Amino acid sequence: MKFRQPLPALLILLTLPALALAWTRHGTPSSARSALPDPRLTPGALNPSVRQSDIYRTICVRGWTRRVRPPERYTERLKRRQIREYGYRDRWLRDYEEDHLIPLELGGSPASPANLWPEPHHAPGGWGSYAKDRLENRLNHLVCRGRLSLASARRIIAANWVAAYRRFLGPVPDNRRPRNLWSR
Repeated sequence: MKFRQPLPALLILLTLPALALAWTRHGTPSSARSALPDPRLTPGALNPSVRQSDIYRTICVRGWTRRVRPPERYTERLKRRQIREYGYRDRWLRDYEEDHLIPLELGGSPASPANLWPEPHHAPGGWGSYAKDRLENRLNHLVCRGRLSLASARRIIAANWVAAYRRFLGPVPDNRRPRNLWSR
């Protein structure tokens, strides 16, 4: 008769997923518990000058986001403050993108702190900032081609951008850094 020790094996199996979520691809502890922003701190905000009726004069015009993007000196200060507010252990600014919950590509407010949060480049499950950038571009494309309303795109990405990614791009995140982050 074989003697088995199921308890140690069970403990290892139960611990591995938690450890995997706690470590980024660089082997350092991730301070983000989720790829999603805290809705109490970042509920989202809209740019009142972007409406469905004028998307071809705003978000569908090449260079739109460059014109409305807030200056880095503003977002850098905000990022420092919000990293503390979010309680992230990792305080390296380079590990985050001060990102818009409702992206500029969909008429999100450029400078409202309610629409900005320090999004980790590398979050649990691979759902980091670069994957969200791909989703933002895809939703902008769908809105500008008339396949999705602006209101629907905003609602979908603000509610849960990971679920939106799975719906519009697939189940596995592509979190590689894009060649051109701000194409619009």
